[in-house]
Amino acid sequence: MRILSVQEAAEMLEVDLRTVYRLIERDGLPAFKVGRQWRMRLRDVESWIDAKLKAREPAGTYRLGQQSLLAEDASKAAADSRPGFSDSAFSENADLPVHSWVPWIAGFSATFVAEVLDHYLGSGGDGQDAVVLDPFAGVGTTLVTALLRGYATYGFEINPYAAEVARLKLAVRSIPVDELERSIARFREAVGRAVREGTKPERRPPSGFRTRSRFLSPEVERKVLLVRDFTWSVEDPLVRSCFRVALGSELVGFSNYSYEPSLGTRAAAGKKDVLDAPVVPTMARKLRKMLSDIRLVQRDVRAGGPAPSAELVEGDFFTAAGSVASESVDLVVTSPPYLNNYHYVRNSRPQVYWLEMVGSPKDLKGLEDRSFGKYWQTVRTEAQIPLAFGMPELQDSLDFLRSVNTHKGPYGGPGWANYAATYFNDAYRLAGELQRVLKPGGRAVVVLGNSILQGVEFRTDELFARICELRGLCADDILPLRQKRTGTSIIKSSVRANAARSKTQLYESAVVLGNTAG
Repeated sequence: MRILSVQEAAEMLEVDLRTVYRLIERDGLPAFKVGRQWRMRLRDVESWIDAKLKAREPAGTYRLGQQSLLAEDASKAAADSRPGFSDSAFSENADLPVHSWVPWIAGFSATFVAEVLDHYLGSGGDGQDAVVLDPFAGVGTTLVTALLRGYATYGFEINPYAAEVARLKLAVRSIPVDELERSIARFREAVGRAVREGTKPERRPPSGFRTRSRFLSPEVERKVLLVRDFTWSVEDPLVRSCFRVALGSELVGFSNYSYEPSLGTRAAAGKKDVLDAPVVPTMARKLRKMLSDIRLVQRDVRAGGPAPSAELVEGDFFTAAGSVASESVDLVVTSPPYLNNYHYVRNSRPQVYWLEMVGSPKDLKGLEDRSFGKYWQTVRTEAQIPLAFGMPELQDSLDFLRSVNTHKGPYGGPGWANYAATYFNDAYRLAGELQRVLKPGGRAVVVLGNSILQGVEFRTDELFARICELRGLCADDILPLRQKRTGTSIIKSSVRANAARSKTQLYESAVVLGNTAG
């Protein structure tokens, strides 16, 4: 049984000491006195948190049978003949159990996914046999939402860090909470003592990880390495994965880098370096939040019966797509990397190196070469890359892009045109796979945004809809989601923008596709 002091309770709740005393006196936070000092049982505090979360639960929720998990009611979308979906931004997940474990710039809002599921599949969990697919699963928002609503779900993810996060979330019903709680207690005691005593870590920083300036300050690096020593010693694989995911989610916050939105130095963003950080308390707080969420889910689904099947394949969709049978999928909810993507794999370089998922730049390049659309850096110096299909209006845009800033060579229009052609060739391949795996009458909702390369706008949502029509799908609708999205700093950079044509606003849409075959 774990007993907390007021200070430890304050760290757990992320509040100051006065707030803890107020919660004890006025808000029913369970506590008792030992002499003149207040103490709390950890399980009582976690039950109090669960009760507070439950009290905030809206009328409509994600469902597994008749059980619930916190989320907004999406049923109103199902009643409309033409859906109007919420903002798809991942930031909407910040207060949702499980979904909030790892921030992900390229992720979905769980509320958006729930609305899509409700509109096209109904309320779910009532014996329906619908199958949901996400070819670009990220950290698993589509998969987890579909699973908790009672649908079988399958996903593919090339980024090994995102794939581990998604797999852990899908296993939330199976994580041993008692063992996780004991491991957190051992972590606080053992690693906390090692930090205080100046213990040298056994592990060294990943040898293949190189940055322009020091990633972690010396004292922070020692603490993070001690965390890694403990994490790698955890025997239960799901509990160990909890520690790995927690470390990955907090790692950049301990570092001299930040997301702006791409990964860059804090100094370049006008921020001071992190000379020291409360690594152990921050990790413990994150792990306790995860433990609380896991208990919440396991309590809510205990009477829900067997979970539907859920599988996450680590790898690129094109290589593994053959594992999905033709005409087997009812609904696809996904978002491929955008044409002006934020270095999808490179943005998680700290996590994949420090969690020992890659060992060298060669490993990372292998992921980039297999990523959807590749990257400007990987194709800019190649001979002119042609479109693999006929679409005159897209070809005209590519030809114009090749004529822009030719004096810059591969850094000008010709290099970016190679990148755009590669991207749309992959979009053509994706459309073909969607047409193959969707059942007759099935739907795909694909979130995309426009992009700006060297000042030339590509309305990627509209172009993708046309590409899908070439592959035999019906483009039912293009629904606006956001009139303004992250990325202005990217498109106005010297390699992306032409000053005379750089005022176009970035937006985001949902392309709704139907398979009319059969």
